[in-house]
Amino acid sequence: MHLTFQLFRRAAAAIAVLVLVCAARPLRAQVPAGQTPTPDQAQQLLQSQPGLVEQLRQRLQLSGLTPDQVRARLRAAGYPENLLDAYLSGSDSTRMATQGPRTLGAVRALGILSDAEVDSLQSQDSARIVSDSLQQVLDSLRALKADSARADSLADSVSVLRSQLKLFGMETFRRTSTRFLPVQAGPVDENYRLGSGDVLVLILTGDVEQAQTLSVTREGFVVIPQVGQVYVANLTLAQLEDQLYSRLRRVYSGIRRGPGATTKFQISVARLRNIQVFVTGDVVRPGAFQMSGAGTVLTALYAAGGPTTNGSFRRVDIRRGGKLVDSLDIYDYLMRGTNLGDIRLESGDVVFVPVHGGFVKIAGEVNRPAIYELQSNETLRDLLQFAGGFGPAAYQARVRIHRILPPDARGVAGQARVVVDVGPEQFAGGVVPAVPMEPGDSVTVLAVPSRLRGYVTVRGNVWVEGQVGFTSGMKLSDAIRLAGGPKPDVYIDRILVSRTNDDSTRVQLRSAFADSTGKVTEDLVLHQEDEVRVFSRAAFLPTRYVTVVGAVRNPGRVPYRDGMTMRDLVLLANGVTEDADLKQAEIARRAESQDPGALATSIRVPLDSAALVNGTDGVPGAQIGGGARGIPDVPLKPYDNVLIMRQTGWDLQRLVYITGQVKHPGRYGLRTKTERLGALIARAGGLTAQAYPGGVQFYRTSPPGRRPPNERPAPMAGEHQDTRQPLPFGFAERVGLDLPRVLKDPKFRDNIILAAGDSINIPEFNPIVQVEGSVNSPGAVAYAPGKSLDWYVDAAGGYTQVADTKHAYVTQPNGKRESVKRRVVLADGVPKPKSGAVVFVPAKVVQEQPSNVLGTVGTLVQVLGALLTTIIVARRL
Repeated sequence: MHLTFQLFRRAAAAIAVLVLVCAARPLRAQVPAGQTPTPDQAQQLLQSQPGLVEQLRQRLQLSGLTPDQVRARLRAAGYPENLLDAYLSGSDSTRMATQGPRTLGAVRALGILSDAEVDSLQSQDSARIVSDSLQQVLDSLRALKADSARADSLADSVSVLRSQLKLFGMETFRRTSTRFLPVQAGPVDENYRLGSGDVLVLILTGDVEQAQTLSVTREGFVVIPQVGQVYVANLTLAQLEDQLYSRLRRVYSGIRRGPGATTKFQISVARLRNIQVFVTGDVVRPGAFQMSGAGTVLTALYAAGGPTTNGSFRRVDIRRGGKLVDSLDIYDYLMRGTNLGDIRLESGDVVFVPVHGGFVKIAGEVNRPAIYELQSNETLRDLLQFAGGFGPAAYQARVRIHRILPPDARGVAGQARVVVDVGPEQFAGGVVPAVPMEPGDSVTVLAVPSRLRGYVTVRGNVWVEGQVGFTSGMKLSDAIRLAGGPKPDVYIDRILVSRTNDDSTRVQLRSAFADSTGKVTEDLVLHQEDEVRVFSRAAFLPTRYVTVVGAVRNPGRVPYRDGMTMRDLVLLANGVTEDADLKQAEIARRAESQDPGALATSIRVPLDSAALVNGTDGVPGAQIGGGARGIPDVPLKPYDNVLIMRQTGWDLQRLVYITGQVKHPGRYGLRTKTERLGALIARAGGLTAQAYPGGVQFYRTSPPGRRPPNERPAPMAGEHQDTRQPLPFGFAERVGLDLPRVLKDPKFRDNIILAAGDSINIPEFNPIVQVEGSVNSPGAVAYAPGKSLDWYVDAAGGYTQVADTKHAYVTQPNGKRESVKRRVVLADGVPKPKSGAVVFVPAKVVQEQPSNVLGTVGTLVQVLGALLTTIIVARRL
């Protein structure tokens, strides 16, 4: 994706320059070919072509050049580096139209198109330039995108088919960051061959101080003032320098070889010519490419995207004039970084990439597993060198090769695949054998066994547990010493050594410590993989504890320690709380009598309330009751249970919530433990005019063990929810109450006593009855006063075939539920929903009958039939 984006960005820049050249068409009569417009002509063009300014801005944005790169190129071309700042991103067209007159020359200096290309475009029709050039660029982009996608798809397919191994060298040409542009300026080596289009610089120093720019003409010569024509085509820089010694000496007598010269000269290439080469064969983007005269075979391959998955990396042919000039092995460049065979190209050269000679895969414990192309004379030794040699975990005495036999070697049975093992005898001396390789071979370098050997494990009561290195003749004391030695509380009577024999049988050995210093009584000789176990005396001690409960900040169990007192225990529980009874505490102690019915004895311990009130262990300003200063140092015994009692009647406020259509909704604290619902509504100012008391929603927290207190059940379907004042979370159960009657009669049973956490919501009037369950068209039905459940079911389409009409029920808006009572003799008891109610019709529960029911029924029918026949016969008699 990144490669395609770069291609589109560069193509857009080329299109913008083409438009710029076409827009400059009216000035061609005043501007000689190959020269930039004069300042006045450029200013006139910018003012007469308003659209050109926007095109120029877009061309700079899409060229891929950063502002710093644009300024650097302008500076190298002799222009002010800030000449195009107004045309970079963030400038408007009005400001750009008033910039300096040298703008078009600066754009040409950026080097997107060469002078020869601009000259060729100038000789064509202006309308056709844009259309043909644009179409050509778009066609090229389409082809490049398709080739890139196809190459990536082929590379992915080969990777999957070949066990996710990559073709070596492929990523070198696929990564856009490694692509480099042809060098247009800078020094070249002395073997560079000159040609038409090169620009040379001749510098004379000493008796004469001159610098002359020399352009190589199409005929292949340069004209040196006072010297004349010098033919340079196809000469290297070294050969040209030899010629200049003789030609310049005729004019400048001080020029000579050696230290006696009074005049010296230097010839260098100031600007390189462009050449056109052709890249064909199995490459990603075959075609003709323009590059600098210093371009090489690698330059052309990078421009063409490199070989495809079918192309050869070991042989790239260079043809010149129909003859093979040389061949390049890309592996020399990829593996050793040398490009000695990378010859410099000339215009008209053909770079041809043939089909690969055969791939071999190598995987396993090598440093660079991949798919490599091998030549016919290369062997397993060469393949391992390509793969970077053996890895650290490689088993260097065996290599496995999966080989596809050639057709003439497959025999009558058609055996096509075999396994070739290169064994230890062939790796004698640590040298990789020169085993011949065949195309399609799959080489696997095996790993050493994963089983860990050469260790002994020491566990238990030592300072450093774990594995220690094993040496021949190692004894038990040596292993314990390597593990840091035993800890002071070591159990000295026994050390266990577990051993696994070669036949997988297990043996238990034992020894002991002579003392706590680590000296061993019977120093056993250890074997590999033995496990030594050292014990601690603390592991055999009982786990004793004491417990503190009641009015403490952190109640619970605490490990018992000899000499622990009740004050210590309260301190470990972070002190007493504010509701602690400051008079006495109780200790429940395990009964030590022989009476089987006795469980515990209780001990009352008086507390120093004055000390608890005045301070916390002598700390000034401490909160009342915050510490344990008033707790006496009563000795504790294991398993004691200490109860710090709470004050009688001490409690926090009990809060209830009332929301909805009351005059003053909010969270109220109960005044007494017997405050009722009606009294709370009166404290909230009573109901508003919009209140619907028949739809009251009353919630109470579930008892412990039924549901987590912080989980509120989802509201039942049809319940009205006040979205403006949502009920707080933490309420679990809804209770049905008859609030209108409560308001009329405070002694009515539904005027219940409130509890902490209760929630009351008084909704607005809801003129809808919701019908759900096994009805043909469940949904909302408008409330009709006095209508029964059956009427609302008919309004919802009637009962379905699976409806259980005997168990339908109504959830009234206040939460109470009323069920249908179907009677045989008397009239049915059908409830009448109120506004805001929910009618629910359940489905019938079909119970599966046991398999022998039909047989039992059939037997009963037969018995009844026989009995009836007997009765009829008896009557006739």
